[in-house]
Amino acid sequence: METRLQLLQELAARLAAHREELVIAAAEDIGAPYRVTGIEVDLAVDHLKTMAVEVPEVEGKSPYGTVAAIFPYDAAPVMLARVGGAAILGGNRFRFSFSSQTPRTARVMSEVVAPFPEFEAVTHLDNRRFGEECVRDPQVRVLFISGGGGVGAVYAKQAKAFDKLFFAGPSGLPPVILFKDAPLTQALPFVVKRAFLNGGQYCTTLKRAYIHQEIYEKTRKLILAQMPEIRVGDPADPLTWIGPIKVERTRALLDRALGALDGAKFLVPYRREGEWQGPFLVETPKPPDVELFGPFLALIPVSGDAEAVTRVLRSRYPFLVSWFGTAPPGAKEAFTKTFGMVYDNPDFLFTPLRLPFGGRGESGWILENRNGRMSKRDGAFIYSTELVKKT
Repeated sequence: METRLQLLQELAARLAAHREELVIAAAEDIGAPYRVTGIEVDLAVDHLKTMAVEVPEVEGKSPYGTVAAIFPYDAAPVMLARVGGAAILGGNRFRFSFSSQTPRTARVMSEVVAPFPEFEAVTHLDNRRFGEECVRDPQVRVLFISGGGGVGAVYAKQAKAFDKLFFAGPSGLPPVILFKDAPLTQALPFVVKRAFLNGGQYCTTLKRAYIHQEIYEKTRKLILAQMPEIRVGDPADPLTWIGPIKVERTRALLDRALGALDGAKFLVPYRREGEWQGPFLVETPKPPDVELFGPFLALIPVSGDAEAVTRVLRSRYPFLVSWFGTAPPGAKEAFTKTFGMVYDNPDFLFTPLRLPFGGRGESGWILENRNGRMSKRDGAFIYSTELVKKT
């Protein structure tokens, strides 16, 4: 265990040493603002340095062998720390590939892990080929994938090739509720910044805000007063929140969501010029329930707290729900049963890396092979607990 912890300390040091290169690479690859990727690297470094706190999760358990992961195009340093760090802590090897959207990031990350034989960064295969090779390789016992529902369906058919298959599916339009007694001073910076952070290109960024009608007008005015902070521009500018949206599929998802709006009113001027998109702040009684990445936030007035709860519980993609104020009786329990992640009056901007992660239903699941029989479960999980076998 001491050897593993030392390796993770050395990895943290190398990640920190390549911080500037990773920041520039992410901006060139996907348009991520410098300060966003810089914070991602800092969070990843801190996570790796403090992996000793997760030792109780893996002690007395055995490794699977090789854990493989297909990285999404966002937050590569975080993926390396959370998934890779947990895999190594449990005594596994970690093999990973990169999105085709991030070739520069892939080169830098490959250099970061180069001294460590326990890590294998695969850059010569696209994600589909990498996944096919993982299916065929008997040494790969665990595979982590993410993407749309079609991606999950394809790999689910191959699940018996692994001991565990993780699918992080679409997050849809993650909702936040502002109940009647919501503390707006605390809530609104979270709502606005979490919606447009990194151009909304995280699965955990907010897309829908259900607001009690008695506080709606005040809330809308306060949100509009904060919108000048959400600047679109050069990723190198420290004041930029939204850089160019370089990924074509993300722009296509934005187009589809905007086209599906019913009775919407746009509240701020926005740009739709190729890679320059948003921010899209809309007021609508009925937001579309679709897959969406990008800088989008819908404000939805509701007649009361109970209506907000009912509408949110109908979400097609029960990935994440947040709320501010006092939830009605039974609401928290219903949210916990329905959604993968539940945030009660959260006080952070970037999601802490040690919070359990994962969705339910179409938003994510784990398939586990137990003596040839597949079992399926969903909900939030802790990586280090899942990447070792109970003895």
